[in-house]
Amino acid sequence: MARPEQVLVLEPQHELKFRGPFTDVVTATLKLTNPTDRNVCFKVKTTAPRRYCVRPNSGIIDAGTSINVSVMLQPFDYDPNEKSKHKFMVLSMLAPYDMTDMESVWKEAKPEELMDSKLRCAFEMPLENDKASEYVSPPKSSSASLDDGEVKKIMEEYKRLQADVQRLREENKQIRENDGLRKRKLTGLAANSPSSSVMASLATRDEGLSTRVLALCVLFFVIGVIIGKLAL
Repeated sequence: MARPEQVLVLEPQHELKFRGPFTDVVTATLKLTNPTDRNVCFKVKTTAPRRYCVRPNSGIIDAGTSINVSVMLQPFDYDPNEKSKHKFMVLSMLAPYDMTDMESVWKEAKPEELMDSKLRCAFEMPLENDKASEYVSPPKSSSASLDDGEVKKIMEEYKRLQADVQRLREENKQIRENDGLRKRKLTGLAANSPSSSVMASLATRDEGLSTRVLALCVLFFVIGVIIGKLAL
């Protein structure tokens, strides 16, 4: 008598793909879905039990639920000219309503109660472009590397420094106004005391220059702080 059709839905349905390099354990995931209104017992078998570790390799899938089975291929010397002959089989059966011991259920199961699905195995080596993408991480954007707290601190520091710059600009403006007034006062004394006029002019120029230099330093500091924070 032919076995009944498999009630479980397998993903993938026909082939488990293992992607190298095979110098370490490579894992493939097999998803088993039970679309019925009955609990289903399952068991996973392979033709090469020494080469694979399966977790879980048996169990019960409740009605309307799914389970992920991890199939771990052990490290080995890969030969691209050798085709894999390994196969897996998923055995299943409807769980008895009065089931108490899963081991006894499998021993007492009748052939016409068992369902099975077979999957073959395929080994693949990554292409050169894929290898490069595996080992080279894409650069993170500067904004993604900062959390909300750091962004808030940067903005607060920026606003504070911006206020300092504005204050310096106002002070510079006031100094210029005072310098203009002082120049007008000194104009009348220019004929009698030229040296005093020259000294006042030089002092005014030095004060304005110092203020501008200070403002530029603050601006450069602001830019440096922001760039430094974003680079972290």
